[in-house]
Amino acid sequence: MEISTDQEAQFRQEREQMVVEQIQQRGISSVPVLDAFREIPRHLFVAKDDQAEAYHDHPLPIGFGQTISQPFIVAFMTEKLQLSPKDLVLEIGTGSGYQAAILSCLCDTVHTVERIPQLGKQARERIHSLEIKNVFVHIADGTEGWVEDAPYDAIMVTAGAPDIPNPLKKQLKKGGRMILPIGNRWHQELHLVNNSDSGFMVDAIIPVVFVPLLGKWGWNEKTTRDDWF
Repeated sequence: MEISTDQEAQFRQEREQMVVEQIQQRGISSVPVLDAFREIPRHLFVAKDDQAEAYHDHPLPIGFGQTISQPFIVAFMTEKLQLSPKDLVLEIGTGSGYQAAILSCLCDTVHTVERIPQLGKQARERIHSLEIKNVFVHIADGTEGWVEDAPYDAIMVTAGAPDIPNPLKKQLKKGGRMILPIGNRWHQELHLVNNSDSGFMVDAIIPVVFVPLLGKWGWNEKTTRDDWF
C-alpha cells in the first residue's frame, strides 16, 4: 500500500510535533540531533498497521519479540554520544534500523549489528530505500562487536546487558564514548562509558527497560524474556 501525498503531509506534521513535544521540550537541545529526527521518517520503520502510532510517545513492536524504542529514549541516547561528523560509530541491535538511520545524519559511518537475520534484512532494505549510503548492516552476534572496522569513536547498545561486553571495550577508541543499558529484566540503568587515559569511566544516568542483549558476552541465547534474570 502506497502512502498518499496527504498522508505524507500528515506524517510530517506529526513528526514535527514529536520533535517539539516529546524531545525538545524534554531537554534535548542539540540542533543536529533534532534535525535528524525531523529528517528520518519513523513511520517507515514500523509495520503498516502501526504507522498511525509511529510518532506517539511509546515503543512499538517490530516482530521477533523486539521493539522500536520510544522516540525520547532514542534521542536521549543519541545526544549523550556527542557525535561529530567525522565519527565512526558502532550500533549493537539494529532492530528496525531507525536508530542507525538517525545516527547516519550525525556521523561519517555507522556499522550496525543485528543477530536476527530477518530483522537485519528488513532494516537493510529500509535504509537502502531511503538512499542512506553510510550505514552498513551486519548479521552477527552483536555482543562480539564488529572487529573488522574497529576501533570506533562511539558505540551504542540498544538491548539490556548484564555488564559491558569485553569485546566492545576493546573496540572503543581512547577518548571514545559508549552508551548501553545494564541490568536484569526488572531493573536496568542506562550507562555512559568513557574510555579515558586512566581507564573506563562509567556513569549511570537513568532507569530504562530494554529487551535482553543475547549472545556470547550477554545473556544466554536459551534464556527467554520471561525467565532471564
